[in-house]
Amino acid sequence: MTDATTKLAQLIEAASKITVFTGAGISTESGIPDFRSPGGLWTQAQPIEFQDFIASEESRRESWRRKMLLDKTIDKATPNIGHKAVAALVDHGRCISVITQNIDDLHFQSGVPAEKIIELHGNSTYATCLDCGKRFELAGIFAAFGKDESLPVCDDCGGLVKTATISFGQPMPEVPMIEAKTAALSCDLFIVIGSSLVVYPAAAIPFLAKHKGATLVILNREATDLDEHADLVLHQEIGPTLSIACAAYL
Repeated sequence: MTDATTKLAQLIEAASKITVFTGAGISTESGIPDFRSPGGLWTQAQPIEFQDFIASEESRRESWRRKMLLDKTIDKATPNIGHKAVAALVDHGRCISVITQNIDDLHFQSGVPAEKIIELHGNSTYATCLDCGKRFELAGIFAAFGKDESLPVCDDCGGLVKTATISFGQPMPEVPMIEAKTAALSCDLFIVIGSSLVVYPAAAIPFLAKHKGATLVILNREATDLDEHADLVLHQEIGPTLSIACAAYL
C-alpha cells in the first residue's frame, strides 16, 4: 500500500458525507474504450454534433451505425472492483451521491441505487424521443435498423429518437447539473475518480466542493488541470487503489 493510498483510506474513514465523481477511467478497467485519450474512439472518428444529428438523415444513420458497433463492446462489460468499491461506500451510508460523466450504466449494475446516481451525460442503454421524452429500448431499434437502416421515430409524437446521451452541441440536462452541484456543496469529502477534468461545465463541479470546504481527492492515471487544487492526488490504477482504500467496506 502506498502512502497516498493509506491517506485516502484515512480520509474515507474520517468523512461523514462523501460525494464521488467518476469519468471514463473507472470503466476502462471493465474493457470500455475511452473517447478522448490517444487511440480513443474520437481519434478514429470525429463525434457527430447534435445539430448534425437533427439536420441530417445520414448523420442519424451514421450515429446508429456507430452505436450498434460500440454496443458489441459495451454489452460485454461488467462492473470492476472500482465500481464495486464505490457501491460499497454507498451501501454503508458513507457516500451520499455518485456523479458520473459515464454513460455505461455500470454504477447501477454494480449495485448503486438509481436515486444515488447523477448522470451528467446521460445513459447509453436506452433511447428517448427528443420532443416528448418517451423512452425506447434499444433492442427494437437495433432490429429495425439492422434490416434496412430504418431510422427510429417516436410512435407517440413523431419526434426524432436518439440514445439518451448528451452529444456535442446538445444542452446539458438542467436537473442533473443542479443535483450534482447540490451534492458537491453537501459533502465533506469529494473524490474524483478516472476523470481528465477537461469537459466543462462538469469539470467545474469539484471546485464547488473545494470552495465549500470539502477535502478534494483526485485519483486518475494521468495528471489533470485540477491537481494543484486537490488535497490529495493519486496517479495510480483505479481498481486496485480503491480495493485497498475501501477494504473496510468491501
